[in-house]
Amino acid sequence: MQKNTYKKKIAIIGGGPSGLFLYKRLVESGSTDLEITIYERKSMLGAGMPYSSEGSNEEHVTNVSDNEIPQIVNSIEEWIQTAPADLLERFNINPDNFNEYKVLPRILFGYYLSSQFELLQEIAALKGISTTIYYNTNVNDIIYNKDDESVTIETPDYKTEFDFAVICTGHNWPKRYEGKVKGYFDAPYPPSKLAIKLNHPIAVRGSSLTAIDAIRTLARNNGKFIKKEDGIIIYEKAEDCPDFKLIIHSRNGMLPAVRFHLEDSHLSNDSLLTNEEIEEHRKNNDGFLSLDFVFKNNFKEVFREKDPEFYERIKNLSIEEFVEEMMELRERLDPFQLLKAEYAQAEKSIKRQESIYWKEMLAVLSFAMNHPAKYLSAEDMQRLQKVLMPLISIVIAFVPQKSCEELLALYHADVLDMVSVGNNSTVEPQNGGGILYKYENENGDLQSVYFNTFVDCIGQPHLSFDDFPFKTLLSQKAVSPARLKFKSNDMAEQAEKNGHVVERDNDGNSFLQVSGIAINDNYQIIDQYGAYNPNIYIMAVPYIGGFNPDYSGLDFCEAASLFITQSILSEL
Repeated sequence: MQKNTYKKKIAIIGGGPSGLFLYKRLVESGSTDLEITIYERKSMLGAGMPYSSEGSNEEHVTNVSDNEIPQIVNSIEEWIQTAPADLLERFNINPDNFNEYKVLPRILFGYYLSSQFELLQEIAALKGISTTIYYNTNVNDIIYNKDDESVTIETPDYKTEFDFAVICTGHNWPKRYEGKVKGYFDAPYPPSKLAIKLNHPIAVRGSSLTAIDAIRTLARNNGKFIKKEDGIIIYEKAEDCPDFKLIIHSRNGMLPAVRFHLEDSHLSNDSLLTNEEIEEHRKNNDGFLSLDFVFKNNFKEVFREKDPEFYERIKNLSIEEFVEEMMELRERLDPFQLLKAEYAQAEKSIKRQESIYWKEMLAVLSFAMNHPAKYLSAEDMQRLQKVLMPLISIVIAFVPQKSCEELLALYHADVLDMVSVGNNSTVEPQNGGGILYKYENENGDLQSVYFNTFVDCIGQPHLSFDDFPFKTLLSQKAVSPARLKFKSNDMAEQAEKNGHVVERDNDGNSFLQVSGIAINDNYQIIDQYGAYNPNIYIMAVPYIGGFNPDYSGLDFCEAASLFITQSILSEL
């Protein structure tokens, strides 16, 4: 096929939220010499997995509100004024009293994102940017043509050549035991599969938002929530499900924190390290970005003026000491009592529009650290994953108030419980169906508990290099496993003894293999010879989790799409 010399052809693989933000950036870039083709596996653009029936039922809500969502074309409040009446009626939305500070039903939010895609297509057409959309289309493979630096996209029906391709395929939960072992669910998605009667205890692994989704769906199909006159929500089991019970199995025995008011709703802060400051630091630190340096400057220092009292409390604490102090209360209190207390604190925060500032800055730290994380040493990445991320993942989950109310209702009805299983628990599928959950209790005694039904809710897994779906790029060695260099070979040997994959080069350097594929700062894939690919980009988070450990939803989509668009325009 002869390449078009007048307009540059760009393929966006996946039309969910990532594809939406990338498309927005391209349409608004000022360049009109573009032909954009979008491949979407489903029949709807914008919603992706989280905001469609693949990831949500009507009871599921967002954990962000209109004021916290990056600007697309118009706000949700503006869209609500023109949204179809039957859609608003379905979700009991009154346009006259819409509150931009309240969370939304996720499926409704998916329709909003889809409408934004339609508006962007109209804007693109007015600018002379050509847009072609293939719905219900799987991309089977991607082939890189090195001679002319083009990219071939292969679907079941045809092959098409492009100048650039951006992989925006979004969430992916591979099935490992589901369908083979009765009662085993690799993930709670799509939630429609959990619309089942289960008159027995159910094991839920993980206490993330993913787990809360599953709990709310299972509860509805085995009983009902009732709102009393005083506004308190209670739960009643169905008469034919007297033995229905949900047991959360959590590594640390903790529930995530409750959504509160954010002072800066878009995870940005003027006092954060600039790219120039990070580069200067790396020059003086053997090319590494120090986790302690980031923690000091992107977290501690922010409080010097903003909250002097909190600054005095933490200024001399190491990361380990800070996490220990913040976790101490959570470890001491019953998780449901703490949930109740945090719910009350968050309600006050939202009502007064006052942030719980240290929690907000922890979210900012996680977001700010995500992009340069590839420059951490292997030792610091292990510290980040083992020490800091467990606290971050709890605090920045931002559990919506409605979800909290239902969790507490289930707990008070003796339907929901939690077990702390530590880091070494195992789940063993059984030939006859169900699983054995093996773990040590608080006294160190080995427990082995059988469950008929098991739902794995640890959230989006970081997928491995071997899980990468486009096999020709693998065979072409156009992608490479993500890895981080160790500062110390002694630490590399220790990591190897602990079961981590450690590689060594001819110069005696040691590297820790982390999940997914390697990318550069522009989200371009890196081949197995260390060279970046000028034509293929990826912002599909499951496959870049080793270098991008924080999944910040729409904020990530907005930030990553900017890097990619700027890079494409510079390549043009």
